[in-house]
Amino acid sequence: MRNKLKTFPGLVALLMMAGSMQQVHANDTLTAKHNTDYIDPTIGNMGQLLEPTRPTVHLPNQMIRFTPQRRDYMDDQISSFPLTVVSHRLGQVFAIKPTIDAVTPGAWKKRMTYDHGLEINKPWYYSTYLIDDGITVEFTAAKKAGMFRFSFPEAAQKSLLFGAYNGGESSWNFADGKVVTGMETWHDDVKIYVYGVLSTAGEPGIIQNAQPQPGNHISGTGSKAYISFPAGTKAITLSYAISFISAEQAKKNFAEINGKSFAAVEANGKQAWDNIMDQIAVEGGTDVQKRAFYTALYRCHERMTDITEDGAYYSGYDKKIHNDKRTFYVDDWSWDTYLALHPLRMILHPAQEEDMLQSYVNMYAQSGWMPTFPVLFGDHACMNGFHSSIVFLDAYRKGLRNFDTQKAFEGMKKNATDATLLPWRNGEKTVLDDYYHTHGYFPALPPGAKETVPEVHPFEKRQAVAVTLGAAYDDWALSQMAGELGKKADAATFAPRGENYRNLWNAERQFFLPKDDQGNWINIDPAIDGGMGGREYYDENNGWTYLWQVQQNIPGLIDLMGGKQAFEKRLDQLYREQLGMSKYAFWNKFPDATGLVGQYSMGNEPSFHIPYLYNFTDAPWKTQQRVRFLLDVWFRDNIFSIPGDEDGGGMSAFVVFSSMGFYPVTPGLPAYTIGSPLFKKITIHQPGGRDFVVNAHDCSNTNKYIQRAAINGKALNTPWFTHQQLTSGATVDLWMGDKPNKAWGKGNGE
Repeated sequence: MRNKLKTFPGLVALLMMAGSMQQVHANDTLTAKHNTDYIDPTIGNMGQLLEPTRPTVHLPNQMIRFTPQRRDYMDDQISSFPLTVVSHRLGQVFAIKPTIDAVTPGAWKKRMTYDHGLEINKPWYYSTYLIDDGITVEFTAAKKAGMFRFSFPEAAQKSLLFGAYNGGESSWNFADGKVVTGMETWHDDVKIYVYGVLSTAGEPGIIQNAQPQPGNHISGTGSKAYISFPAGTKAITLSYAISFISAEQAKKNFAEINGKSFAAVEANGKQAWDNIMDQIAVEGGTDVQKRAFYTALYRCHERMTDITEDGAYYSGYDKKIHNDKRTFYVDDWSWDTYLALHPLRMILHPAQEEDMLQSYVNMYAQSGWMPTFPVLFGDHACMNGFHSSIVFLDAYRKGLRNFDTQKAFEGMKKNATDATLLPWRNGEKTVLDDYYHTHGYFPALPPGAKETVPEVHPFEKRQAVAVTLGAAYDDWALSQMAGELGKKADAATFAPRGENYRNLWNAERQFFLPKDDQGNWINIDPAIDGGMGGREYYDENNGWTYLWQVQQNIPGLIDLMGGKQAFEKRLDQLYREQLGMSKYAFWNKFPDATGLVGQYSMGNEPSFHIPYLYNFTDAPWKTQQRVRFLLDVWFRDNIFSIPGDEDGGGMSAFVVFSSMGFYPVTPGLPAYTIGSPLFKKITIHQPGGRDFVVNAHDCSNTNKYIQRAAINGKALNTPWFTHQQLTSGATVDLWMGDKPNKAWGKGNGE
């Protein structure tokens, strides 16, 4: 993946045939001159069991996102190239593919063979060589626009095929042999438009009545069109723009790249990523660690996406076009991103985060509900919990207040009182929600019992323990936000609900366990029971993971377990407890619980904060040990090195924070806890010019333990610092050694 010229000896000749630009791209990875040179979009492209990462080309948080369509990284054939990926893992629009074969109806199904070694992946540039046809495909992205360049061999036939990914209405139109326009319907009712210009005129055609024929227009479902070029054509550039508003707006958006060369658009993309990557500078560490770190930082800028077009945007929340001076963002999965991605953005891009939170508020105003997984078509009913409430509180307490805080609270409260807590459901509350509001826990069914509530998702089940624990954190955030806004009555009402986790604590068995609607414990094995993914009681993980889901009151959880020593021993047990069965058998039920260390699952979001919980005990050195181990084992720099679903920046934000040596254990409390940095020096260049610096003196792969610490020259004896200290431009000094200083940081959890 790195030094392609040395790894693939035949590459030079092939690159010369494909064009001089390829040679430049092959060489620019030989010596890292910029932080962007460390980015490798193929890291994690081979998922352990579930979804891999994709080598996505885009500008930071922008609308055009591109990745070749193939089954996975092991697939040596590409089916098509999309003009944009509309939403993270939820589909794409406008398929395009080059061919030198005669155009037939079957051409759209033909898959294109490529060689991994000839593929170049950058955040701003992609290239591949299609071996069977000898065609080189290149792509680069702008904000609302993109460019393809197709380099053809000598051949009698040279064509571009245009198709659709979705089953709804679509169309293709050609004018003057060079102008291409189209429309595709995504997710049932969202119409997306494209306006494009070809560098060379061709002869357009369509597929009608299952036959290719000359034509300038085709519409219907699954519309297919093509354009063929003269035999002497060597290269074709397709420049295009996308709009979620209208065909006219797509043409206006085209102004972003109109008249610009491929090289100019590419250079602009490179500069955009240089600016982002230069915001965090690291010194020391290995190249492996830098590649993992900067690739993770790149992943953190895939979502949310800016869909504002000339001061207007299409909203899937009321199906209308809105004019707004502020940027409107979509595509966020808050169950995944509230933990670390939103907190990271509050440091790096606070004004952008405020726009994103205002986007949430606008979605609430337009739809009547505060969204949980906001995407282009509206709120995607996914997972459980209203964790946007935690994000709002976290932002407010960190001084990000340029959003309608009163309207945000109104939406938070409405979700907490009127919306259903059922997983993978949106809308009004049910009888189960009424039970929760009255009794303080979500009731479960005994194993094998038939579901009695029709609103319960047939696969996702009730997730009764997970829902109760998640709702308690959300309600705590609501109560705390009410206090911040001076709403004393609301604060008093919701504060007890923040303690609802206690209602499912089984002191005898020392787990959070389900109860039925009569208040009786349901006798289960929390390590394995609950059906697929434990969804009858937990969610994607077992009871060992949900044992620690009380981020809003970790001292309270410590008390439930019998104090700090018992808490520490239970953490130790988590990492040492065996599965009691083969991984095959375990993963047959818990395929999301990957990246296993004992019963700990590094590959799923609820586990992110757990290794940092030793900082609440008398053994903070164990946090330093665990975090370093997890980073070294599960987050390296190859195609396997993401242990679970990355989820568009959710897991990568854990990597960024942990590599820098600190982490936000409890979003909603403006503080960070210290781990063990990978680098000798980390500098975060913050907006306003105030740098936050971590100096890890003598840091190395073996010197991972903190011997002593200081902040701004003053001794730091606890593994904590505040958000205010960070944003004020503090300097944290950590003196590292190869053996733990077991005295440093003790007594900090009281």
